Amino acid sequence: MNHAVARASDRARKRFGTERIRMSRVSEHVHKGIILKSDREVGLMRKAGRLVCEILTELEGVAKPGVSTGELNEIAEKRIADAGAIALFKGVVNPQASRPFPAALCTSVNDVVVHGIPDDVALKEGDIVSVDCGVRLNGYCGDSARTIAIGAVSLEVQNLLEVTRRALGVAIDEARVGRMWSEVAKEVQACVESEGLAVVRDFVGHGIGQEMHEEPKVPNYYDRKQARSGDFRLEANMTLAIEPMVNLGSHQVRYRNPDRWAVVTQDGQYAAHFEHTVVVTEAGAEVLTAIA
Repeated sequence: MNHAVARASDRARKRFGTERIRMSRVSEHVHKGIILKSDREVGLMRKAGRLVCEILTELEGVAKPGVSTGELNEIAEKRIADAGAIALFKGVVNPQASRPFPAALCTSVNDVVVHGIPDDVALKEGDIVSVDCGVRLNGYCGDSARTIAIGAVSLEVQNLLEVTRRALGVAIDEARVGRMWSEVAKEVQACVESEGLAVVRDFVGHGIGQEMHEEPKVPNYYDRKQARSGDFRLEANMTLAIEPMVNLGSHQVRYRNPDRWAVVTQDGQYAAHFEHTVVVTEAGAEVLTAIA
């Protein structure tokens, strides 16, 4: 689940799932509010990330025409409970929304960019669904998303999925110790826009650790003003949830319903979303939401 870029976001962060960053452990070095993790903590995040990856892989095999996103959520909730983990998204309070988030998964179909709520509507041939899953296991978080094609989709939509997946790969490949994040964001944006697609600006990635949302904010595009105030240098043992969200048409988005959860493209065109939790190391970025 990504971080909203909004005026109220900093004031609301504690309620939205980003509690004040803990500074009690000597293993944590804090720079601009960013917590660097110990090797032990990275190991715990790797276990949480592996569980998320296993769940998403299972759901990818189940997501077919005739299956509802509610059924996908039921599978995820059972897997999370059986593992002794906690569903990160369920119960999250968004100060702009009319109710806490009610499910373990965000399931965003077609023009829904993020934060879609699972329901009993059957997926059909040609749909796409972005499935975002987060867990807390043994006190540490993993967060990952992937967009799944339901049956055969158009070449245009196939390209959307491929480019968004590639953009995430570019971010991971370019995330190296000593680089400014804005340099990485430029590469992600260039990857997307070279294909005539648009990077969402209103929602970004985030730091992650004991909390789902920690500092820093991790945009997928370059903006000079934001770079001046929010840019950061990548350091070893920094843990990030990197998640490009890409639209077929304009980058502009809006809330679909008065409950202010599901975010849709302004022009009604399809959107895709891929995400991994990574740790920055001296050898490059390691994906934690993968099966070793």
